[in-house]
Amino acid sequence: MAQWLLITAVALASLPACSSGPSAPDDAAYANQLTAARTVKDQQFREGSDSPVPQDKRDALLPLRYFPVDPNYSVPAALKLSDVRPVFEMPTSSGALRKMQLVGVLEFTLEGERRSLGAFVEDGTRQIASLFVPFADLTTGTDTYSAGRYLDIEPTSTGYYTIDFNRAYNPYCAYNAAYECPFPPPSNRLNVAIRAGEKVPGA
Repeated sequence: MAQWLLITAVALASLPACSSGPSAPDDAAYANQLTAARTVKDQQFREGSDSPVPQDKRDALLPLRYFPVDPNYSVPAALKLSDVRPVFEMPTSSGALRKMQLVGVLEFTLEGERRSLGAFVEDGTRQIASLFVPFADLTTGTDTYSAGRYLDIEPTSTGYYTIDFNRAYNPYCAYNAAYECPFPPPSNRLNVAIRAGEKVPGA
């Protein structure tokens, strides 16, 4: 989780915020920023000593594959906080359970319908640096990785957010089964095809 938050922060300029919530990106600049971030990530995956992609698979899996950038998949959202942070035992790719706390529910509109996604942190987290939002959708298992994809969203003081599915990325277990990756809970399975963000590797 939050594996490439630092890379994204370096390569992407943060979208400006206002009192009414996040503002819409300039389409050309937005696409260029995402493209730059993806180029940096490919380089890190190919050359980095901590790359999750095995050396003998890098030519087959890199560069990573993405849907075309589509600003329609970047939408405003409001976070409805939980009164308490209930603890969920989230299944993982290793078969173990990982304890996660539900911080709240992000509510948004996509393709004309109201939708929601739970936002989580590791159990025991005190200072929230990033909200972990795993999700699955109608592309899961076909165009996108069979175990779902992730979003990392920085907390705000206003309660207003941007959910940008163009930044959706695969868990490390998509490239290497040695990694343990949490699966999206049933409540984070969207009944819509999210044709944005990272695709299934290597196809």
